[in-house]
Amino acid sequence: MPRLKDRHFDTVAEMIQDRVGIQIPPAKRTMVEGRLRKRMRALEIESLSDYGRHVFEEGHLSEEFVHIIDCVTTNKTDFFREPAHFDQLRDELVPRLRRGAAAQARLKIWSAAASTGAEAYTLAMVLHDMAMAGHALDYAILGTDVSTEVLRVAADGIYPEDVLQAVPPHFRRRYVMNARDPAWKVGRIVPELRARVRFKHLNLMNAQYAVDRDIDIIFCRNVLIYFDKDTQRAVLSRLATHLQPGGFLVVGHSESMAGAGVPGLVQVSSTVFARSKGAIG
Repeated sequence: MPRLKDRHFDTVAEMIQDRVGIQIPPAKRTMVEGRLRKRMRALEIESLSDYGRHVFEEGHLSEEFVHIIDCVTTNKTDFFREPAHFDQLRDELVPRLRRGAAAQARLKIWSAAASTGAEAYTLAMVLHDMAMAGHALDYAILGTDVSTEVLRVAADGIYPEDVLQAVPPHFRRRYVMNARDPAWKVGRIVPELRARVRFKHLNLMNAQYAVDRDIDIIFCRNVLIYFDKDTQRAVLSRLATHLQPGGFLVVGHSESMAGAGVPGLVQVSSTVFARSKGAIG
């Protein structure tokens, strides 16, 4: 089967590393080519070599770049992934933030690698459940991602049955609407939660983020593992400047070492960091 020319694969890998921060070693070439074939077919181009020529030699890179990102970035996500974080959110992080004068303020949470929205809607389920249980809790959630394709899925809030299997039954009954036709085997997040969550495009490699600087909690989980150590540190340093003093940054269980030593962050548990109250940013 025809493949990308070596120079075109090298250009894709270098471009993704430079602009998105994700490393694509030669061992992932087959995966990349498999995903690019979907785009190739959408354009009715006959081979990957022709697609490479279309993009890199015939002047179509600017219009294809967003599609290349959508094709090659990994968008693994699940509802209630690493569930201990959501227990910690409910039992520790939110109660600490709701003490004193801040108790009446709107809680702002940012899902910084939102993918198709499962994490953001999981956060909304947990927070809405707290509010239903009697907590005086107002909240808003922002989900961002570098892939425009997954953000469209997130905004729709419609998921296949197999994806929704991870939602606990009591949350499923309360926060997911079943399709009218059972044959469709999909569910949609209820309007009450969709109204609390908004999604926007954002590249964590950007030097600045168009996001509020008084965020209470940032979830940035299972994306840092795709970055080298210098990029991890740079991303976490930028994220920290968007936390209010005393706000929390949550990383994935395999990323706990990435936050160590980042200016302005203090580790409070294995995967949770707090912005120190004397930090400037």
